[in-house]
Amino acid sequence: MKLIHIEMLGDVPLYLGMGIKILLSIFLGGLIGLDREQKMKSAGIKTNILICMGAAVYTSMSILMLDGANGMADPNRMAAQIVNGIGFLGAGAIIQGRGNVIGLTTAATIWVVAAIGMTIGFGYPVVATVITITILLVLKLISPLYKMLESEKHFRNYHIEVVSHGRVRGVVKEILYNKVDEVDDLKEDIIDSSLDTRHLEVYLKLHPRWVPSLKKELGQLIRVDKVKIHLRK
Repeated sequence: MKLIHIEMLGDVPLYLGMGIKILLSIFLGGLIGLDREQKMKSAGIKTNILICMGAAVYTSMSILMLDGANGMADPNRMAAQIVNGIGFLGAGAIIQGRGNVIGLTTAATIWVVAAIGMTIGFGYPVVATVITITILLVLKLISPLYKMLESEKHFRNYHIEVVSHGRVRGVVKEILYNKVDEVDDLKEDIIDSSLDTRHLEVYLKLHPRWVPSLKKELGQLIRVDKVKIHLRK
């Protein structure tokens, strides 16, 4: 029976090894996808699972082809093609932003999820798990860290308006509380009940350098149609 190498397990039967790789890629891709899904980004759980699993399967098959070709095949060529393919997905995530340069974090997440899948495919599940944990820490902790370093005296009063088709109040609050500790007022009204079009207004204090990134982040939400941020005098 053909054997496949798995980190810390050594050589295991092919079907067992592939099963471990596929299940782990589903789990790790799903963890990152869950974070993006909760933030209502365009690439959610299903997308990240498929990217991670696809990269793992392609990489595993390139290794199997190498064994079957008596060492004459080159698995690096398959890895290079995966990177090129993910580049197209990332470009699509960026240019879908209604004329604005948004979606860079989503594109970067897609790119690094493919790297996780490739790591699994090469037989290093522990390394892939460590990478996944690191990515989740970056996605969840960088914004609060920046918030801690900002000086309160530089904050300004802002009025934010968000027009959406569907309820986005919860996810908007989560995004805002990653940047500020307190929101002065937040209210949501239904403009058109037949289309479920809503108008959300928020009043808060915010550091000016966060305004462009906040506008882009809110604009990326799949239900949001328009975002306006005004400086209150």
